[in-house]
Amino acid sequence: MKKLSMLSILMAVVSLTFSQASLAACDEIHLGSAISLTGKYATNGIHAKNGYEYAIQKIKENGGVMVDGKCYNFKVTYYDDESKGDRGATLAERLISQDKVQYMLGPYSSGMTKAIAPVTEKYKIPMVEAEGASRSLFNKGYKYLFAVLSTSEQYLASAVTLAAEMAEKQGKKASSVKVAIAVENDPFSLDIRAGVSEDAARYGMKVVIDEKLPRDLSDMSAILTKVKLLKPDLLIVSGHSKGAATAVRQIDEQNIKVPMIAITHCEAADVTGKFGDAANDILCSTQWAETLAYKDPLFGSASEYEMDFKKVYSEYKDKKVPYQTAQATAAVYVFKDAFERAGSLDKEKVRDAISETDLMTFYGGIKFSAAGNNVAKPMVLRQIQDGKYNVVAPSAFASHKLNWPRK
Repeated sequence: MKKLSMLSILMAVVSLTFSQASLAACDEIHLGSAISLTGKYATNGIHAKNGYEYAIQKIKENGGVMVDGKCYNFKVTYYDDESKGDRGATLAERLISQDKVQYMLGPYSSGMTKAIAPVTEKYKIPMVEAEGASRSLFNKGYKYLFAVLSTSEQYLASAVTLAAEMAEKQGKKASSVKVAIAVENDPFSLDIRAGVSEDAARYGMKVVIDEKLPRDLSDMSAILTKVKLLKPDLLIVSGHSKGAATAVRQIDEQNIKVPMIAITHCEAADVTGKFGDAANDILCSTQWAETLAYKDPLFGSASEYEMDFKKVYSEYKDKKVPYQTAQATAAVYVFKDAFERAGSLDKEKVRDAISETDLMTFYGGIKFSAAGNNVAKPMVLRQIQDGKYNVVAPSAFASHKLNWPRK
């Protein structure tokens, strides 16, 4: 028995040594990313970076990226763009010209992606991005830009449909719904405004408030005073993490009573952790939820991804893993899949392989249009119910009934 035990230990040591040697033997594929680690987008920039790094380690632990029979691991050079577009563009130039990066992961936000995309396009550098959803990114004719997430005009448009359904259940016409819109003056939020406005017009709804949030996103009390006066049935707010926190805080402070409130970036702003019951019944758009029935061979199901990610990043232990993190992981997965199908490190072959992606992942389906946006994944709406995020729309994906009107 002792001999068998010693033999088992020896075999385990040899196996571990062989495994470590195999990992060490892999060459590196060098990726680059200018991303917001400070400034107003820092919260989500860090979420995205964590998602990138988790994917890189997971791929490494599962045999790396196999290109034409040879093993590679990803390595990323990050620079902090400080949430400034001009700095992001300068850093993209540095990554390409000085660091000789041939493949890029995207920054955080549509505005930062807009600043960097002309640079990567000029140098014909494939960029898979996970955090720039503005539809205006995909009407420029870019050939080297690919986004795994749904475009921004879809984010809160489903809230308009939901409001129409609630009106009709009350025996009213959808056109009776009054809508208030308050968004940040940035490409992402302006696209959300456009999507909501288009859907409201389709139903014949009246937009009674259409305002831009203050530049620093720290005070929307003047807008909320108008909300109290005009009594809309649906309030739409988009201002990234800081705007979400301001909205939830001041809606509570000013005792705003609107039947339906829909906001972006609820999770990233940790509105449940910061404001408790004040966040209840708010609708939150999301690209991804851990309850969705998505699955792949590397990361498993959506719920398995969340559980395993929390084991690595303990700071997420007591809260939801934000979709910004999940989609960043999905972007790295797209690169792995493309390199392996291309069977080459040639950037043009890799670019062509990315354009032909047809991949099911824990994050959802990924398939790119000719313009580079993902056409295989829908948006969903979750409602905060007793501090929990529950999917309520579209109905095909709903796990819970909608609480309406909001208390």
